[in-house]
Amino acid sequence: MVRGKTQLRRIENATSRQVTFAKRRNGLLKKAFELSVLCDAEVGLLIFSPRGKLYEFASSKFLDRAIYV
Repeated sequence: MVRGKTQLRRIENATSRQVTFAKRRNGLLKKAFELSVLCDAEVGLLIFSPRGKLYEFASSKFLDRAIYV
């Protein structure tokens, strides 16, 4: 059975919004890591939370290159 598309809109409940952000952030960081390993790609990712906290990921090759450039 195919699930229908849901409309993207802001989550009004602050607690639910924070939980969703945390889950999606972790999923995105995992995908960035997988991409760097599986495809031997240089990956850099910056995520800012709604409260302004920084989350980052950099593959080792990307990090070495970014430092020397």
